[in-house]
Amino acid sequence: MSNKLASSAKLCPHNNQISCNDCRLGSICLPLAMHEDDIIKLDEIVQRGRPLAKNAHIYRKNDPFTAVYAVRSGSVKTYRLTNDGQEQVTGFYFPGEIIGMDGIGTGHYANAAKTLETAAICEIPFDRLESLSTEIPNMQRHFFQLMSQEITSDQQLITLLSKNSAEERIAALLISISARMVRRKLSGTQFRLPMSRTDIGNYLGLTIETVSRVFSRFKKQNLVDVDGKEISLKDLEALKEIADM
Repeated sequence: MSNKLASSAKLCPHNNQISCNDCRLGSICLPLAMHEDDIIKLDEIVQRGRPLAKNAHIYRKNDPFTAVYAVRSGSVKTYRLTNDGQEQVTGFYFPGEIIGMDGIGTGHYANAAKTLETAAICEIPFDRLESLSTEIPNMQRHFFQLMSQEITSDQQLITLLSKNSAEERIAALLISISARMVRRKLSGTQFRLPMSRTDIGNYLGLTIETVSRVFSRFKKQNLVDVDGKEISLKDLEALKEIADM
């Protein structure tokens, strides 16, 4: 292992010097079959800035597409502005997930991305990633998988918004986040919702009052336990039935 990799071991996940090889999210955002030499090549192109404060923009809609970004810690939302200047939330992203691929097709980002809380972000210049993908077949295959996941996420949003009731929409969102937590090898029943009730309502096409009422109803039905932003899913199967998933 190189001195750079050795020296970065066991550092705080917010440390901008931590390498891909040592990152606790490596098994999620990197191809599992990559050799250490290939990870070192990737590590050389990844740019790690200081942690971003809450509500900091990573990029804005129509900015020139130059990079994709991996969320290392914290959380991010993507959104677009409506004709009257209001935010329309288009997605929520958690550690180990990639944002920015919406800019590949047109050369400009189709959404804006903003932190929901203090977040550490890895910037991966796309031109260098393209070059590296030709050298590392596993990297190219993994990137196609990430693009497929992005398409699936768009389809899930359409499915969420097609559901008739607020209960179905919120239950489906909770089940989706639960599955993503499990993918990170975290608890799928106890986690933190970093987004506001307003953002949840915006994303699901509901008012903040409706979101609050549904959470209160779920709590009374002993389906969830809510303490501020901390949530515990007490009956996952019942929520799946409500969400029709």
